[in-house]
Amino acid sequence: MKTKSLIACLILFASTLCWSAGFLEREVFFSETDIQAQVDKNGTLQKSYGNGLVVVSLIEPPRIRLGEPEGKATVAARIKVALLGQPAVPVDMLGTAGLRYDDNAKAFFLENPVANSVQSIALPREYEPVARQAVTQMMATYFRTKPVHVLREDGSLQEKAARWLLRSIRIEPGRVAAVLSPG
Repeated sequence: MKTKSLIACLILFASTLCWSAGFLEREVFFSETDIQAQVDKNGTLQKSYGNGLVVVSLIEPPRIRLGEPEGKATVAARIKVALLGQPAVPVDMLGTAGLRYDDNAKAFFLENPVANSVQSIALPREYEPVARQAVTQMMATYFRTKPVHVLREDGSLQEKAARWLLRSIRIEPGRVAAVLSPG
């Protein structure tokens, strides 16, 4: 009887050491295709700033590339920008964002998007900084409320495990890596 108790204690001690050392960590991955499919479902958005002085409209869901630059997501979108009551002009936006996980929503969101460039033949150069700021604000609002991936209760075994054991996330080229650990 003492031998069985001793073996049980050793197993418990060894498993605790393994968990604390990270030996029982497991990674699951969500592809760029999975992320893009969710973003496509999220649709579009229109925001007005400065009592209508700047109106920014997301014409179609943004395109997401993961891991370019390293550890970030690249966001590309076709947007319409109307300044000072003028007709809206199409603008190509290119930016970057990080990633965060919201444990309450069991969902991933792009975080702190920044429009690095806004380009349009119809947009005068002197208005680009104003347009870039408005586009950045609109993208921040869009990604704050619209997840890029949701861990479903009725999803795969990996998704079910991630809902309870997720410890950290990182963006890699073409995918999101979620580190699962029981401790």
